[in-house]
Amino acid sequence: MRASKRIKRKLKHPISFLLMLLLVVSSFSNITLANSTNKEDAEMSKNTPKRPFPQHVTYTEGTIKPNHVTQEEMDATVARLYDEWKERYLKQNPYDKNQYYVFYNHNGESTNDPREAITVSEAHGYGMVITALMAGHDPDAKKYFDGLYRYFRAHPSEINPHLMAWQQAIINDEIVDVNGVDSALDGDMDIAYSLLLADKQWGSNGDIDYLKQGKLVIDAIMESEIHQTDYYLKLADWASDNSDTYGIATRPSDFMLQHLQAFKMESGDTRWDKVIDKTYSIINDVFAEYSPNTGLLPDFLLKDKDSGKFKPAHPWFLESSRDGDYYWNSSRVPWRITTDYLVTGDERAKDQLSMLNSWIRETTGNNPANIKRGYKLDGTQLTTSAGDAAFSAPFTVSAMMDDANQQWLNDLWDYNVSKETAKGAYFANNIRMLSMIIVSGNWWSPTEVSLDYLNNLLEYYIAIGEVNGPLTNQLTNSLKQAEHQYFKGHQEQAIKSLEDFIKHISNKALQKNITPEAKRILIENAEVLIQLWAD
Repeated sequence: MRASKRIKRKLKHPISFLLMLLLVVSSFSNITLANSTNKEDAEMSKNTPKRPFPQHVTYTEGTIKPNHVTQEEMDATVARLYDEWKERYLKQNPYDKNQYYVFYNHNGESTNDPREAITVSEAHGYGMVITALMAGHDPDAKKYFDGLYRYFRAHPSEINPHLMAWQQAIINDEIVDVNGVDSALDGDMDIAYSLLLADKQWGSNGDIDYLKQGKLVIDAIMESEIHQTDYYLKLADWASDNSDTYGIATRPSDFMLQHLQAFKMESGDTRWDKVIDKTYSIINDVFAEYSPNTGLLPDFLLKDKDSGKFKPAHPWFLESSRDGDYYWNSSRVPWRITTDYLVTGDERAKDQLSMLNSWIRETTGNNPANIKRGYKLDGTQLTTSAGDAAFSAPFTVSAMMDDANQQWLNDLWDYNVSKETAKGAYFANNIRMLSMIIVSGNWWSPTEVSLDYLNNLLEYYIAIGEVNGPLTNQLTNSLKQAEHQYFKGHQEQAIKSLEDFIKHISNKALQKNITPEAKRILIENAEVLIQLWAD
């Protein structure tokens, strides 16, 4: 018996030791697994879109969308067009797998340039905007966007390195800048806007600080592509303010007024107000003087030295004999200018756009297939050729302004989405892609703030654990109070609730319950909403 007891005692210690060892190993494994899981969750959080497609944005009151197809059908069509667009145009850099670009030369678009040309900054801007907006549908959207960003940064303008060199080609197994290592305004504006979208889509605490980079591009546009005295949009960074040839020029297809509104709000630079005011002034001056019966704007405008006002460019000013007509550049005008009205409600171009819609319906007999490839400003057609989505898709966007255009809008939708991507040219397919995102109600502004959006943003951060603990109820209740007061018409109390929302976020004792990125974005959006309500 004693021997037996002794044996048991001797065995007790090794068993305890083994149990302790097992517990230590198990605890270490759990800690390692937990850390690994936390890292994976954090990585997933960075890649998870906060505003995934589809978004179903409500545009300015009184505007319309196609009503002969369901929202689900429109979303599915846009998703299909994106898949076809990505397959045809989004290409990986063969010499750097971390970069992507938008190939634009399937159909010999570069016949008069280097035949080896692969892309231009205009195409690149389109691609960055498209991938940012289609995140959610495409699980790899962030990978593509980041690759496009890296390509953009690999090809800076020699004049202002925060802008993009406008054209590249593959020559001797290398992607090189060609036709001048300088910028083009339209590509730079879309790139800047896309980076603001990316900040709201994925946040800026990953490998790329989208917001910081976007602000750098915005500041570079102001410095190098805005006339420093008269505050109009120039053609590029190579167009000197002092040039009597190119410094006096602007291009209506660059009149991306909603982009400009976003630049103003994100940068805080009040000079953007001057640019916006000047751009609307130019639109209305040209409309009144040169196209009162059509609303058409030309490819290029030049500032008259005597009057100080802008007039249509002369033939061969820059690109073709049609530089003073509504041609390939200005085919984008109905889309670019209308977008600002849809998103911000700014009515300063409403008369011009309304005339444009009225005129195009009348001249085509309400048949989208009759939209020609170019017109003089008085409405005289330049060619009998028709059927190009580069001209018809933008009119789909402008048709959204008024319910009097409902059947016209429905017909334009059907006409444009029925065109085969594989048979179209780069220009038409990219313009159609962006136009249909807008028409389907899936274009959103990176600076647009609403109570619904702030609620959705908070719910998102709670769901992924970036807002947690007691802060969750405090912030949720503050927004409920803000909503309750706002819809009762008690604006001051609603603002007070949002101010409480910010105070809770800033409470030093609760900083462990919110990540720095969630804190920054929630405060930024609450402050913008307070400003909107205060105004």
